[in-house]
Amino acid sequence: MLTAIIDYESGNLHSAHKAFERMARETGTGEVTVTADADVVARADRLVLPGDGAFPACMAALKGAGGLYDAMVEAVEEKGRPFLGICVGMQLMASIGREYKDTPGLGWIDGEVTEIAPSDPKLKVPHMGWNDLVIDHPHKVFDGLETGDHTYFVHSYHMAVTDPAERLAHVDYGCEVTAIIGRDTMLGMQFHPEKSQTTGLRLISNFLNWKP
Repeated sequence: MLTAIIDYESGNLHSAHKAFERMARETGTGEVTVTADADVVARADRLVLPGDGAFPACMAALKGAGGLYDAMVEAVEEKGRPFLGICVGMQLMASIGREYKDTPGLGWIDGEVTEIAPSDPKLKVPHMGWNDLVIDHPHKVFDGLETGDHTYFVHSYHMAVTDPAERLAHVDYGCEVTAIIGRDTMLGMQFHPEKSQTTGLRLISNFLNWKP
């Protein structure tokens, strides 16, 4: 099995690659590669889309990255390959992002990406640091995990999901902040699993073993 981490020059790939490689080795779930090659993306068994930065810039970079966008969309939409979006990579799954300007997303999860607005003015934006997951719906990605396990966040925008069934987990930060989304063969994590120690590694392992 080949897991491809998509390199479109909009993500911190080193730590993600190391974490996925470690868990693939420990679970016997094949090879992990970082790639900017559309052909590799097209034949991969699983896809991971990281993302750091602003929504419009990340979407523009993905669409301008030598066929990566089309290869990824075909693999997910037509071939049903398991997909994981991380941080802005998760946000790009939304219908639209409203960071700086309205920018259409992939439309895989109906919803919009808006700025976090905590009810408590003492809570600063960006939302940065550890926060406890609240699991909203059961999913194989949560095997061995429970509400209260914590993950590491760095973001100022979050996704408001239209269908509550597609928000799998959230955290509280003066408002409910979407943490994990999913439907069909698609998952997204707003936090960085590769920086989330034991919980993050378990989530990566569960994704690699997931058979939707």
